[in-house]
Amino acid sequence: MNRRDSIKALGLTAISTAVILDACKQPETKTSDVVVPKEEPASEAGREQWEIDRNKKLKAETFFDKHEMATITVLADIIIPKDNVSGSASDAKVPEFIEFIVKDIPEHKTPMRGGLKWLDVYCFNKFGKSFIDASSNQQISIIDEIAYPKKAKPEVQAGVTFFNRMRSLTASGFYTTEIGVKDIGYAGNAPNQWTGVPDDVLKQYGMQNVKV
Repeated sequence: MNRRDSIKALGLTAISTAVILDACKQPETKTSDVVVPKEEPASEAGREQWEIDRNKKLKAETFFDKHEMATITVLADIIIPKDNVSGSASDAKVPEFIEFIVKDIPEHKTPMRGGLKWLDVYCFNKFGKSFIDASSNQQISIIDEIAYPKKAKPEVQAGVTFFNRMRSLTASGFYTTEIGVKDIGYAGNAPNQWTGVPDDVLKQYGMQNVKV
């Protein structure tokens, strides 16, 4: 399985988990309360007013500082770089997604901030500079130490745990954007455009010459 196939699988798993978490967080409503829905802009169609208000509040807040966001951007683009298939994680605004998601799901806050701090300390001890100030080769050398849990040394287990979370958030953010959806190749439902089972699928199952 190549890098993008692995990230896609991770991203789809993370997306499913995020949907479940979001569903579980919806507040209880009393049947006796009558709420008059406010008019929603077209871009917010299908959302309840409390969701719109909550998202606006979260977007107005800031959690990561500039240095942390710069580090997240570098990490995200290492995980999903730009290639001939699609843009990079930062092109898909994954860092902004991560900034939002840690506020939406506060359980991410301490592990993410602590992991970013660990990364800088580890990089400083090894190369005398913060992660974003290190060269590309130096950055990759550190990622290689923490990106493969089964090969990682005991002394970098904190980094492994952090990078697992960072990779999961990056995949979840990327594959819920237009760029990520195109990368997967998902076309969605298109009425009145059925042209039959694709040739590559028929060939995969040895049915290209089967007539119905």
